[in-house]
Amino acid sequence: MKQILFAGVIGLFLTLVGTPLLIKLLARKGYGQYIRDDGPREHASKRGTPTMGGIAFILATVAAYFLSKIITGYPPTYSGLLVLGLMVGMGLVGFLDDYIKIVKRRSLGLRAKAKMAGQLIVGISFAVLALMFPDARNNTPASDKLSFITDFGWKIGPVLFVIWALFMILAMSNGVNLTDGLDGLATGASVLVFGAYTFIGVWQFQESCANAGTLTNPNACYEVRDPLDLAVIASALMGACLGFLWWNTSPAKIFMGDTGSLALGGVLTGLAICSRTELLVAIMGGLFVLITMSVVIQVGSFRMTGKRVFRMAPLQHHFELKGWSEVLVVVRFWIIQGICVIVGLGLFYAGWAAEK
Repeated sequence: MKQILFAGVIGLFLTLVGTPLLIKLLARKGYGQYIRDDGPREHASKRGTPTMGGIAFILATVAAYFLSKIITGYPPTYSGLLVLGLMVGMGLVGFLDDYIKIVKRRSLGLRAKAKMAGQLIVGISFAVLALMFPDARNNTPASDKLSFITDFGWKIGPVLFVIWALFMILAMSNGVNLTDGLDGLATGASVLVFGAYTFIGVWQFQESCANAGTLTNPNACYEVRDPLDLAVIASALMGACLGFLWWNTSPAKIFMGDTGSLALGGVLTGLAICSRTELLVAIMGGLFVLITMSVVIQVGSFRMTGKRVFRMAPLQHHFELKGWSEVLVVVRFWIIQGICVIVGLGLFYAGWAAEK
């Protein structure tokens, strides 16, 4: 359990101290954000704010993970390395997107096909490797069964699993990306979800089927390869995002950019897949789903009827145009995210209690 504490504290410290250094570096190089011309007028003042801030919490999370291993003497696990690899890979795709926006001085970065190709390469690599490396109980980092709070149903096979994993990675990455439209919104929401996954990892470790001989009810155990290591990563992410939020909250001194949003969406999906909570993440990350659906509804309605449902999509901008201040939108959306996390954790515990 010391790993979890060390990872969280180190992640928090590194972003609190490292982010202002990154801000100075990006500002000196002129790597500032370009704002959509069709966005809320109040956002025009944000033009030029340093972006690519995701670099800070990506590096902090990786460093916190490995430093916690060195301090406690525990080795890395395959699940941990794969989830970190997914985060770094998706962050690299986002970094290229952000960098091209800055160099080309336009609000659009990578071409859609190139961006999709990068995400597919990273996602397929993760999904294929996640079905390898079985442990002594023959558990691999991922399972080719669908899961809610544990695996259920029949095996869907490796091909369908890869397709399913890709869908989840793309959907959650784009969901976080769409949410990252107001100062601190996506960062604060992510802190809440990663806190929940820290709890889930600890709970699954304590109730692991590998310890069935000491459990009061072996029927309620979890077949997860490396639950404690997933909790270490979630704790590192929670700390790193919390430290980044200090600088990202309104008025933001730095934006995470696609570098950060794609990385957060990817690592959140990786945690869900490896902890066997694939469908549960749609509830615990409910704010990301809600904002994504607002875009789907807006686009679908306009194409079918020529009318818009919202004043502007994503959803947070709709409320801005209704007169809500940016801070008010962010805090209320954080509350929605907190409710989603509470409901998700409640369902997770209820599932365990029902088996018991």
